Amino acid sequence: MPLIRPEISATLRRWSEVLSGIAVALFGLWALQAQDRFFQALAGAILLAGLGIALIGWRRLRFRREGAGPGIVQVVEGQISYFGPETGGFVPVRDLVELHLIARGTVWLLITQDGTRLEIPVTATGADQLFDAFTTLPGLRMADLLAALDAPDPPKARALWGHPAHRGRHMSLR
Repeated sequence: MPLIRPEISATLRRWSEVLSGIAVALFGLWALQAQDRFFQALAGAILLAGLGIALIGWRRLRFRREGAGPGIVQVVEGQISYFGPETGGFVPVRDLVELHLIARGTVWLLITQDGTRLEIPVTATGADQLFDAFTTLPGLRMADLLAALDAPDPPKARALWGHPAHRGRHMSLR
């Protein structure tokens, strides 16, 4: 019999990155009482690092969607792979020129330079790995992306990002 109830354990796992960042920040705050200026500066850096970890953890937490959507997503060495029950494919992150949120905010649509389209349910297993892949897209504001995910009444389709070099050429759902 486990010591911690499964639902509490699951909640702690979901919030682990935020809680870790807060713990590091609290350590930095405690260490600020050092008398030496060097250690105070080091403690300040630890405090800021902890707050940064907590902020990134909070954004990742907001990015994750509850539910068990169809398919599996993997992001390995800059390539997004989706293995779905009916569709699937591979898309190098560096080749992306458009990112859309379609089907009333339930599916990512990724479009590459050569017109390849990959649709990934936001609740697919491993879809939370897309957060790190999307942060590498030039000019993408993660705050806008998270706001689109959290929209209470999302539109049928929403363009979230277009590559700066291709802006104006695409940005349509064709």
